[in-house]
Amino acid sequence: MNAVLDYISYDSKYRANRFRDELKTKIEALVFMPYKFKQSIYFDDENIRDLVFKGYTIPYKIDEEKNRITIIGINKYRKEL
Repeated sequence: MNAVLDYISYDSKYRANRFRDELKTKIEALVFMPYKFKQSIYFDDENIRDLVFKGYTIPYKIDEEKNRITIIGINKYRKEL
């Protein structure tokens, strides 16, 4: 995440901060609707979803047993890894 924010901040620190804040809000909302986003195109697992945000894909794993959501990473959107 820091690498993405650093990249954006080369252009504008304001935009980097806004990106961070908006993404944080989206991630925090996952608690209420974890299955809102489609199954990941990168993983063959119903519990791994892709949050797509401003050209980036943020895969996350839903663990219902532990009542937890784990962010796997943040990548510039692309069809295949």
